[in-house]
Amino acid sequence: MNAEIISVGTELLLGHTINTDAAFVARELSAIGVNLLFACTVGDNPGRLRGALEEALGRSDVVITTGGLGPTDDDLTKETIADVAGAPLVVHEPSLRRLEAYFKGRTFGENQRKQVLLPEGSTVFPNDIGTAPGCGVRTAAGKIVVMLPGPPSELVPMLQNYVVPFLKEGSHAVIRSSMIRTFGLGEGAGALKIADFTDCPNPTAATYAKENEMFVRVTARADTEEAAEALCRPVIEEILRRYGDVVYGVDVENLESVVVALLAERGMRLATAESCTGGLVAKRITDVSGASQVFGTGLVTYANEAKMRLLGVPAAMLEEHGAVSESVARAMAEGVREVSGADIGIGITGVAGPTGGTPEKPVGLIYIGLSSAKGTWVRKMTPPGRVHGREWLRGRAASTALDMVRRHLCGLPLEPTKEEMTGAPATTL
Repeated sequence: MNAEIISVGTELLLGHTINTDAAFVARELSAIGVNLLFACTVGDNPGRLRGALEEALGRSDVVITTGGLGPTDDDLTKETIADVAGAPLVVHEPSLRRLEAYFKGRTFGENQRKQVLLPEGSTVFPNDIGTAPGCGVRTAAGKIVVMLPGPPSELVPMLQNYVVPFLKEGSHAVIRSSMIRTFGLGEGAGALKIADFTDCPNPTAATYAKENEMFVRVTARADTEEAAEALCRPVIEEILRRYGDVVYGVDVENLESVVVALLAERGMRLATAESCTGGLVAKRITDVSGASQVFGTGLVTYANEAKMRLLGVPAAMLEEHGAVSESVARAMAEGVREVSGADIGIGITGVAGPTGGTPEKPVGLIYIGLSSAKGTWVRKMTPPGRVHGREWLRGRAASTALDMVRRHLCGLPLEPTKEEMTGAPATTL
């Protein structure tokens, strides 16, 4: 099944609104094995939307539109699609009753009522958050047009709860997809290690890079769930073998959720002392539900005075080695572990830039200490070939610290080996 996305909204073209809808829809389509061929953005103009829609329907099985379903005069997506599909707009009574209940005691004008005018014969997708329902309509040629609202808070649950099952039902096949998540491996090196799989039609393996991490999505189509699972399983197992310790999970949400789960399994607690990352590690840990069981102390000791007063870092050490040094990262990790009573302490200090670097301590030089009952270790992060900015460096350091905790809890080396980080081709199955 081939698909396209048409994002509707002049505000998207003007740059006033970032088009996160298209990225989310693309990920969901990939997860269920739908091939995304094209994506485009058009303004609130019926003529241009009609042209984009007719072109997309000429080459794809499914077209998904986002935006233009609301009550204002420039919300013309439904009218245009209904005209192209040859399906007149009619009142969808269940949506009308829902909208009347929503506006009970308030003004309910014709502009609001237009939201429940939907193409005749369409499959309606309830809007559990907002007012405008979505729908899927089939054209005379058997193509499908899916209409989704623009606000992400409305689009995401509608897509996940209603549209994905609708598309799966229409594909006449079971699609199984798994995501292998890694840290410490670049996309190019990762793709080279599994090049023999990325060219396969079923199951498919595709690599993705985002925020200092690399992912592989393995997707298979089959007649049954069991058959699709059987196709995916050996490929996943072989990729795990080739990647080794850089894999931090399969079908997990993120690195911090894995760390929280590992700490909980072992009945251990973590504490952090951060300088250049400004509390980012603590933020990511506490973003995970249940983090209170394993995390109680996160200190941002940005100034030297705070490092001395809160963590017991010696003034003489700061004077001799400077705040950005291996010895200070070690003292921070040990200090926060001692003052918090945690099982593991993390200390981070570095130069996040863009200013403040020197030839001896350039932007991107970061030290991360990890202290536990087994000892204290410090990992030195040298500046990469190209620094992508302050936030990128801080994110990289935070992820590295989390991965160090994961590795320590799993009894692994605290950083990937050179063999794991390179892309030498492996033998095939």
